[in-house]
Amino acid sequence: MTKTIFEETGGTYVQQGDYYLPCLSLPEEEQKLVGVWGQRHARYLKQYHKVFYMNLLTSGKLNSYLADVDEQAEKMFSRLVKQLAEKENVTENLKAENQMLWVQKMNNIRNRATEIVNTEVIYA
Repeated sequence: MTKTIFEETGGTYVQQGDYYLPCLSLPEEEQKLVGVWGQRHARYLKQYHKVFYMNLLTSGKLNSYLADVDEQAEKMFSRLVKQLAEKENVTENLKAENQMLWVQKMNNIRNRATEIVNTEVIYA
C-alpha cells in the first residue's frame, strides 16, 4: 500500500470503528493574556467573520492576534480618556471641589471613549 501525503510528512492515523482518521493537532501557540477588548473582538469575529476566526484559530495565531487587538484598544482608550478630560477641563481640582460633578463628567468621557474604541477597533 502506498503512503499518502499525510503519512509522508510524518502524520499518523488512528482507527475508529471501520475508519482510519488522521491524528491532527493545532500548532503550539504562545499564550498571552487577552483582556476585555480582545474578548469582545473574539466574540465579534466568531459571530460575523467565521472564516477569518477559523483561519486564525487553525493557524495558531488567534491568541497573539487578540492580544495585539486588546493592547491597541487599551492604549487608544487611555489616550482618548486623557485627551477628552483635558479638553473638557476635568482636573484633580474639580475632583477636590465637586466630587459628584467630576464622577459624572468622567463617566461620560469613559462611555464616549468606549464607544469610539468599539466602533474603530473592536467592531471594525
